Amino acid sequence: MQLPVEICVFLLSLVAPLILYTMNTVVKEPVMVLTVGAAVLYIVPYIIAFLVLNLLALQHWEDIDHLVYVFAVFSFTCLVGLTNALEQDGFISGYMGFYLKKGEPHLTAAYAIMMNYWEGIIHFLLFLLMIHRMFKGKSYRSMALIWAGSSIAHQIVFITGVVIGKYGSNVGPAFWRNLPFLLLSIWGAALLFRSPRELPTIHEDEVALEQKRSLLGRPVDLILSLLLLATMAFSVFRGIVVLDCPLDTCFTYIYQYEPYLKDPVAFPRITMLLYLFYALPLLAAFVYALWTPGCTWMLDWTMFIAGAIAQTQWCHIGGSLHSRTPFTYRIPTDQWLPVIILNGLYVATPILLAIRCRVSPAFLMPTGQTNQEDKGKTNQEKKNN
Repeated sequence: MQLPVEICVFLLSLVAPLILYTMNTVVKEPVMVLTVGAAVLYIVPYIIAFLVLNLLALQHWEDIDHLVYVFAVFSFTCLVGLTNALEQDGFISGYMGFYLKKGEPHLTAAYAIMMNYWEGIIHFLLFLLMIHRMFKGKSYRSMALIWAGSSIAHQIVFITGVVIGKYGSNVGPAFWRNLPFLLLSIWGAALLFRSPRELPTIHEDEVALEQKRSLLGRPVDLILSLLLLATMAFSVFRGIVVLDCPLDTCFTYIYQYEPYLKDPVAFPRITMLLYLFYALPLLAAFVYALWTPGCTWMLDWTMFIAGAIAQTQWCHIGGSLHSRTPFTYRIPTDQWLPVIILNGLYVATPILLAIRCRVSPAFLMPTGQTNQEDKGKTNQEKKNN
């Protein structure tokens, strides 16, 4: 009986916690931690990917989209991260002690724990769904773009935060195994953006009618534009706050509302700078696209940025509330509601924009062009006549 590929990946990914538990009392030296960590996080997943996709799934190498190997490898490492998060929060024990002691002690930080939860749940489910759709011949591009944005953002924040934060003086050999994961994520994103964009089938007349309407005649786009402008303003404000702006407003905010921004782990500071220098230009481009018809690229980039901001905000909000964060850096109890609302709106805006682009894309279609499927239907009708 042939099992579905996603089930095979799921079952073999469960090997990760078993390997971690077995090695917990064996590995003692930092170099051995790097060696074993590399074996567990690279060699073993690739072997599993090969077995699943070429033997159990009865597929041939030349028939497989190479991205599926990336998904299979990341699926395995997702459960490594989830195992760490569960152990740090006291749900399990005896799995990660060897690795955390001399390998990557920064994984005990609240931000890293929330990052591992996201990987072990959201990313893992995305990988299984994408593998399922891939082998069913269905489109998985939108989900893959969400993953790419999420993965690249979290790797940038995590790697940079470890190097410049309080854990920078204890960076061991095992830490550098994170760089290939960043490179794999970037490579996967490049493949996705270079692949043909999937344009929905919309009649030419509907596209023309929608693109004639001004922004005032599209209330949903107007509201989204205002939300994007507010999100941009908040990005600038928090960016200058973490850059030690001397204004009283900045001083008040960082000490009375989000003291987590000055946590020495540096993850929240890097997150705000990522928003300031990378998310801000994209958000500005989205505002332009809601004014200007025919910006088809919005279908891809809104998915990418939604995944990136959802992941980083999950880690940021979770880290600022987690018990592993020192009490002085957590959100003050009396300011909890406004801070959560502001951060919630920050993550909701790009998600709502991505949904709007997928549900009603007529305004984004290429100006003056008829959908290829409509052209094909017209030509067929002419032939029949």
